[in-house]
Amino acid sequence: MSGVPWGETRLVQGNEAVALGALAAGIDFFAGYPITPSTEVAEILAREMPLIGKRWIQMEDEIASISAIIGGSLAGGRSMTATSGPGFSLMRGGPSTGLPTQVSQGDVMQARWGAHGDHPAIVIAPADVEECFRLTIRSFNLAESFRTPVILMPDEVIGHMREKLSFPRQDEICITPPSAPDVPIEWYEHYHSSATGVSPMARYGTGYRFHVTGLTHDVHGFPTRKVDEVISKMNRLKQKITRRLDLLEDNRLHEVEESKVVIFCYGSVYRSALAAQQILAKRRKKVGIFRPVTLWPFPDRTVKEKLDGKEIILVPELNQGQMVHEVERLTSDNVRVIPLHRYDGYEITPEQIVEAIQEVM
Repeated sequence: MSGVPWGETRLVQGNEAVALGALAAGIDFFAGYPITPSTEVAEILAREMPLIGKRWIQMEDEIASISAIIGGSLAGGRSMTATSGPGFSLMRGGPSTGLPTQVSQGDVMQARWGAHGDHPAIVIAPADVEECFRLTIRSFNLAESFRTPVILMPDEVIGHMREKLSFPRQDEICITPPSAPDVPIEWYEHYHSSATGVSPMARYGTGYRFHVTGLTHDVHGFPTRKVDEVISKMNRLKQKITRRLDLLEDNRLHEVEESKVVIFCYGSVYRSALAAQQILAKRRKKVGIFRPVTLWPFPDRTVKEKLDGKEIILVPELNQGQMVHEVERLTSDNVRVIPLHRYDGYEITPEQIVEAIQEVM
């Protein structure tokens, strides 16, 4: 395969769909380090990007990779890296190697809270190959719109499964262009406050001068400890996302309104939940499914509206219990929120979900 097969239908792997989605989104720069189960993303982009004049580099580790794409972004490139749980821990700080070659959802909270500070994160979890392609494009667009990193989290099952994918025509894809300052060079503030909280971003080499630091900084990017500047900066990071939650929230609901029992799930577990729902329907047991596609920001309002008042909510997760606490936070004591954990590197099966529901119905 060379490039995106626009308008064609093919059998595609999840990781391949991510790579093709990145190409469709106009990726300019990739820096990464091979690690199972994400390596196919890097391999495919290593083959394809040089053919269209784009830059690809293998770094010495994940810390160097994340640093490189920060530089790529500041230089004006649509930049991306790919890794798995252990590499993600190196990029953001966390536990050691774990089970990198098997499925897990153990880094869901790390994706949200794996950095100091209160700034929100944008995290998206696809559940099939088509979504791997489409949501990769969406991730690039959101990164441009919100001027923030976006984390796409297909778990190992989704990354390595193969499904039929009908690619859209190229003219059907909407690409968010990078923002650019519209003021003279001498007026430019790299972190200027705006109505949306997102300021136009000048790129290195365009004549605009700005400073970049990891410290809390003022509107020009220089470190500051002034109380008003610190508060303004932290509020801006939060509000540029919280003021536009309607652009981020994305959920899939199946028979939730008419069901007293609901399965709350995400990622590959969603597929097991759909199969379990069909099995239970044949046994005359009605069960709904609530799946957040955008994991963070968490869909507080919709979860409260749709799930508070149900009798039972089952939360199957490939970890020791992470999202279940978010569901508990938004539902009253009258709602039984029941966790279903699996963290041995294998998938939660439809039969396990059915058994867990039958025990409580």
